[in-house]
Amino acid sequence: MRTTSTRARAVASAAAAISLLAAAPALGAPTHPIPGHVGTGATCAPDASLLGFSDALDKTTFAGTPVAGLSALAFARPGRALALVDNIGTTPARVYELGLKTDRRGVDVGVRDVAVLSRPDGTPYTGGDFDGEGLVAERGGATVLASSEREPSIRRFRLSDGREIASLPVPDRFQVTPAGEAAVNQTFEALAATPDHRVLYAGMEGPLAADGRDAEARGRHRILRYDGREGGAYTPSAQYAYRTDPNLGLVELIALGDDQLLAVERGFTTGVGNTVRVYRVSATGAPDVSAVSSLSTATDPRSWLGKELLVDITDCPPSGATTKQPQPNPLLDNIEGAALGGQLPGGRRELYLISDDNGSATQTTRVYSLSVKLRPEVTLQDRALISATAYQPGPISGTQLATNPVNGITAPFPGQPIPGFSAVIPAAGDRSGKRLLAMPDNGFGAKTNSADFLLRAYEIEPRYRSHDVTIRGHISFRDPDHKVPFPIVNGNTRERLLTGADFDIESLARDARGNLWIGDEFGPYLVRTDKTGKVLQAPIPLPDGTKSPQSPDLALGETPTLRASNGFEAMAVSEDGWTLYPILEGAQVNDPDQRRRVVYEFDVRHNRYTGRTWSFRVDAASLLVGDAAVLDGHRLLLIERDNGMGQQSLVKRLVVTDLDEVGADGYLVRRTAVDLMHIADPKGVSTPSRPGEYGVGPLFSFPLQSVESVLPLGGDRVLVANDNNFPGNDGRLPGRADDTELIVIDVPGLR
Repeated sequence: MRTTSTRARAVASAAAAISLLAAAPALGAPTHPIPGHVGTGATCAPDASLLGFSDALDKTTFAGTPVAGLSALAFARPGRALALVDNIGTTPARVYELGLKTDRRGVDVGVRDVAVLSRPDGTPYTGGDFDGEGLVAERGGATVLASSEREPSIRRFRLSDGREIASLPVPDRFQVTPAGEAAVNQTFEALAATPDHRVLYAGMEGPLAADGRDAEARGRHRILRYDGREGGAYTPSAQYAYRTDPNLGLVELIALGDDQLLAVERGFTTGVGNTVRVYRVSATGAPDVSAVSSLSTATDPRSWLGKELLVDITDCPPSGATTKQPQPNPLLDNIEGAALGGQLPGGRRELYLISDDNGSATQTTRVYSLSVKLRPEVTLQDRALISATAYQPGPISGTQLATNPVNGITAPFPGQPIPGFSAVIPAAGDRSGKRLLAMPDNGFGAKTNSADFLLRAYEIEPRYRSHDVTIRGHISFRDPDHKVPFPIVNGNTRERLLTGADFDIESLARDARGNLWIGDEFGPYLVRTDKTGKVLQAPIPLPDGTKSPQSPDLALGETPTLRASNGFEAMAVSEDGWTLYPILEGAQVNDPDQRRRVVYEFDVRHNRYTGRTWSFRVDAASLLVGDAAVLDGHRLLLIERDNGMGQQSLVKRLVVTDLDEVGADGYLVRRTAVDLMHIADPKGVSTPSRPGEYGVGPLFSFPLQSVESVLPLGGDRVLVANDNNFPGNDGRLPGRADDTELIVIDVPGLR
């Protein structure tokens, strides 16, 4: 495009009521740079930083038209972007060409040219009959696909003269009421094409009438997938279900390829301002919901596209921005467009956002530049199972279980079951990761029913090719030297084998001396044993007096400060083996923030707590910290989970945090590294599946209630295992007791 083109003169004619500028303005001066080099910027989130923003386009004109209502952004080539105008009054529908780049001086943006969009016969569209919201640049900007919210429609335009040259079919139910089920101004706000232009996505800003919002006001949206080719025909091939955050709409998509996208969600509250969030989205293994009459019936969480927060713009530093109306952050405005720019150092990408001022004096046309890290998809590498009924040598157990049968299994059991694993660490002397020491908890879930369950840790060897596990032996936790100061079940025997009525062992670490440390939930205590499992000293309580209802130290009439089963479920050990980081699974009873999970520090050399603690905040008060491990330095990898299983499993994730990074709110900065309910299985590791098995296939899920073991392996590989709460869990196959599963996943960029 050139500012002296015939196209610009045509625009001037179409907008004769607006005074014509004699020449195009130069590129806007760089404004609001963020200190630091390009690619760093000011941190908004672990994987997103603000590089700068510019208001240079706000309330300007070009070729007699107001540069306003910019609702979509697409790069035609490096340094040149296209911006689509929505329905600004009766002004012509148009696309602006922008010079757009970010350098050390900030965001440099200005209008280069403009094209009026017209019908095939040359009659211009206007804001009265075309509401431009989504834009895809084709063939270096020679043609564009533009979506209009009004009907809705997706049309192809030739930018040399602005004429419509084709249109795409739209399913009838997506038409605006009364012709279809879509609400006015709630249709094709988002439009994106994959880098190879073989797939096109059109996203609905709001739900269809039959889909609506759920009880939490989350929108049930549909994204249409079209298959085709650049410059050619596209035909609808599938529909995907996408759920927005409460009271937000879907305003933009960016297609990354390989079924991965970015989604921009936006909302507005009068007197408060805007909310704008950018999510990573995965359509891997997503079902086609074209035949689903109402998404209100989509109760399976796997029916919805997976999404993880990349950045909430509210969390970016204001950076000198001003606002014309109330905003939670003056940087915010009505963001509606997004496009990926060039590569940045450190494997990052430029992400540009643009706000639509709606032609209003109280809103701003603002261009934002961010540096974002777009991590490749997490994939399943290996999977091995231990049968739920793989009983081990030992006395009959389960004699105190009150309910029979459970999931087809009747107690008592002929020996000692392996009720899943609550902790997994490398076996002593093994650096290959092939042999592991895996520890079950107290057996059957309570002091009162686990007196015949012996506390052990098993040496195991997963055999991933055959998907099974070899059990090499076990160590028995015992107290022959009478270090435990309170009565235990086997107190009158020589070995004094510990049972599930004595301790609820949940986490395990090996120190620099080779001794084992156990995190217990009943106290909660730290229990030190030698490498054979022999207790070496009295259990160590928390110095702050934290006690659970099952604590042997709880005095008569004393009120516990911790809820049952909320003790040391997680514990990490430093790389040198001299520091432990035990973590409470749940909140202290009287903590005003029930989302807080306290991380403690224990000095192995001096055998004492250091007094240092950190606060980690889970996403909801009901969520639990299931395990933790050190990645490197002070970086921890934690399990955050709910108590659901099967289709009730909503939150099973791995989170990265760093003890050296505490936010302004006093909580550890966190980043979701893995959604364990959305893992790609391109190699078919989880197949063939058993009839009725839930969560396997191209989209693999770990929908097991108690995900309680995480172990970083070499590189970006991570092992995750479950506690199957034998025989009570049936997250894989309804009515069938869950097996113990060990999975190895590849998490690109984990370290």
